[in-house]
Amino acid sequence: MKRSLIDLILEGEHQQQDFKFRVDDARKIARTLSAFANTDGGRLLIGVKDNGRIAGVRSQEELHVIETAALLYTKPEVTYESQLWREQGKNVLEVWIPRSEAGPHLAKDDHDQWRPYVRKDDHNFVANRVLTRVWRMGKSRRGAEVQFTETENQLFSYLRENERITFSKYGRLSGLKPKAVEALLAKLISWEVLEMELTEKGVFYHLSASER
Repeated sequence: MKRSLIDLILEGEHQQQDFKFRVDDARKIARTLSAFANTDGGRLLIGVKDNGRIAGVRSQEELHVIETAALLYTKPEVTYESQLWREQGKNVLEVWIPRSEAGPHLAKDDHDQWRPYVRKDDHNFVANRVLTRVWRMGKSRRGAEVQFTETENQLFSYLRENERITFSKYGRLSGLKPKAVEALLAKLISWEVLEMELTEKGVFYHLSASER
């Protein structure tokens, strides 16, 4: 059964849904388009306040901003579908961004630099270099014949005792240079041995459930 607009709003904001009172900054909303496309896809409900109250929008103006954001401020261009809802005498614009296999999709940050964004819960984050490497590598789960090195086993031992670690902490622990740390973490994530945890306090790495 198709869900109503009210059903969608009652879900609240989460990893695949974001409320926007209005969109008037194409560069800024492009980051959300990038984040949804690079992660699990997602839905923008434009004309809905953070508390779920329907405020309504002028749909053509909002859709023009979305079109501009996708065309001029994402690369490769993010694709999307749109639908206009009419509820309580007001218009709400739904924009659905599917998960993309053509990425990572970039958007400009506050310093006018092109960056890939990702979505975690109801927040957008700039993807770090480790995750960018993972995207380039793709999923390539290790074979049974792979033997881990002493450096990797040192990391596993630490994580079994401490649960998670930061990039800089692992650099100090291993004595590896930053690019080597980046490459090793990306490889272990692509092999599904490690998982990356994005938080407002920083990025952490921990063993995947199958490796604990």
